[in-house]
Amino acid sequence: MNKNVNIAIVGLGQVGIYLYNELKSKKREIEIKTGKNINIVAISAKNRNKKRRFKINKKIFYSNPLKIFKEKKIDILFESIGQSDGISKKIVEYALKKKVNVITPNKALIAKHGDKLAKLAEKNKVNLEFEASVAGGIPILRTIKEGLSTNKINKVYGILNGTTNYILSEMENSNETFEKVLQKAQKLGYAEPGNPKLDLNGFDAFAKIKILSALSFNTKISKNNCIMEGIENIKLQDIKIASQLGLRVKLLGIAEIVKNQLFETVHPCLVSKNSYIGNVNGVMNAVITEGRPVGESVLQGEGAGPGPTSSSLLSDLMSILLGNIKYPFGISSNKRKSIKPFNNNNYSNSLYLRFEVKDKQGVLSLITNRLSKFKISVKRIIQTPDKKNKKATIVIITHKTTEINVRNFLSIFKKNKNILKFPTLIRLYN
Repeated sequence: MNKNVNIAIVGLGQVGIYLYNELKSKKREIEIKTGKNINIVAISAKNRNKKRRFKINKKIFYSNPLKIFKEKKIDILFESIGQSDGISKKIVEYALKKKVNVITPNKALIAKHGDKLAKLAEKNKVNLEFEASVAGGIPILRTIKEGLSTNKINKVYGILNGTTNYILSEMENSNETFEKVLQKAQKLGYAEPGNPKLDLNGFDAFAKIKILSALSFNTKISKNNCIMEGIENIKLQDIKIASQLGLRVKLLGIAEIVKNQLFETVHPCLVSKNSYIGNVNGVMNAVITEGRPVGESVLQGEGAGPGPTSSSLLSDLMSILLGNIKYPFGISSNKRKSIKPFNNNNYSNSLYLRFEVKDKQGVLSLITNRLSKFKISVKRIIQTPDKKNKKATIVIITHKTTEINVRNFLSIFKKNKNILKFPTLIRLYN
């Protein structure tokens, strides 16, 4: 790479505009550390005239990002549009084919098309870097690719979404409902103002666990049908009951090799207040790897927002400027294998089950008899009557049981007149 390096930024949302400013303000520092003189020669977004936090140079603005490559010599492209397909995929593919290095925070794109894009980067001997796609400013991907590269990792898990972690923490601290805390998160910029669904339903964390899994286990990105649940059904009542039991609710992403099979999931978990993961609060993320010979490694930091994301984007830039052409997933695409999926029916946990029922005789025995039928043994029952409204809340903590048993057990409650709402299920993290 020449001393002068031409950069294009496509996508000028929160992250893109923050990155633009960082590159301009750190130009000298980057030159001192790498010997390279970076120049932003092209920027692109849908709207040229949108009011932005930082002043941008409209002379280098392109409405059509594909035109950039026809008119400018580009060495490095930053893609921060954020779509899994459409223009995001098109521009990244086009850049790699033109032998342009690509840096992106786009987890949806990498989780869906990472294998194909990695192959394209390797074929054209350029870098595809995506450190910022998982856990914001935490250098977890580089740690796995480089720092832990000679370790055999068998498990990676953690809190991978700052929005949901903030909501769950704040519900406990403020005693406010999910809906109220979500509005607060939107005002603070922790949740999308329009549609925060991809954070809340677990999809965002799931895209990240797929990337972490592929890197940790040297496998292709899995297309397995996995358990993916978000936090939309967690009520303040659940947070309070959990707290009385010495537990907290956390949305965890988990990837593990079990009997040479790949297990991946994202769902809310009840974890001990005394555990490390139980004390990662607010918008913080934490990723834990387990491997040999290193044992357990923990990385924690801010997982969302333009600052932490830009920190990871610049770390990818420094790596490229220092002349490292690397395999995007740590090893050659040809050596990355598919692995047989673990049967989710055999996934086993202790469970927290909350029932809202009519306060009448026989309802509790209906539930316990059904538990017994599916060989689910009870550890603890908490019954709270609401005499005024002739209702009751029944919370049952079970011993370990399998997913298939739970599904069969719950199926009856969709149409039982004595059960007022479909039961809430939260798995206890073992």
